[in-house]
Amino acid sequence: MNLELISFKLCPFVQRSVITLNYKSLPYDITYIDLENPPEWFLKISPFGKVPALRVDNDAVLFESAIINEYIDDVTPGRLRPEEPMALARGRAWIEFGQQCLFDQYQLSTAKDEKVFEETLAKAEANLHKVEEILGEGPYFNGADFSLVDAAYAPLFMRYRLLEERHPLFDHAATPKLWAWGDRLLELDAVKESVVPDFDDLFFAYLHKHGHYAATAFAA
Repeated sequence: MNLELISFKLCPFVQRSVITLNYKSLPYDITYIDLENPPEWFLKISPFGKVPALRVDNDAVLFESAIINEYIDDVTPGRLRPEEPMALARGRAWIEFGQQCLFDQYQLSTAKDEKVFEETLAKAEANLHKVEEILGEGPYFNGADFSLVDAAYAPLFMRYRLLEERHPLFDHAATPKLWAWGDRLLELDAVKESVVPDFDDLFFAYLHKHGHYAATAFAA
């Protein structure tokens, strides 16, 4: 099976799929595009004009990271989703909620002024508390076993770690299970190797270009 993942180097949703591919040890090629100036061929295969897109055997194309990850899980050994229907549905629901958490993080890191920054920070913290409330003892979302929910949240923790190295944001003592989960995910090779080598520099360059206030808040 020939897999080509279409990516933007900073996209957390692409990173979800890269983590899944890495964890499953599945060979793939990755093609990077500029989302501000996407090539015509990409717009023809991605109905929303968003990454990731996964081209399978140079023919069929899938889009949306959650769907791509379920496909990867279906065609490889070592299932990353529970069999029990409620547990399966619950995982899907919290993957969807993780999308909102990523949107919070994006809005925070591109805030134009202090008011937007503080309002977004409050919303982001409230949503992280909701995740804390449903977590078990870990170390992963479903307990002992890594799952697609873990792949979905790891990009969020990676970005918050980078931001908090420059500017404290959250009271980690108030959500200890959440941050313990994040620390565990960031230790995994599948996560460490899911971004380009210069990711940190690219991340902050994007922040400085698009977030006037955030650029000051997260200055080196």
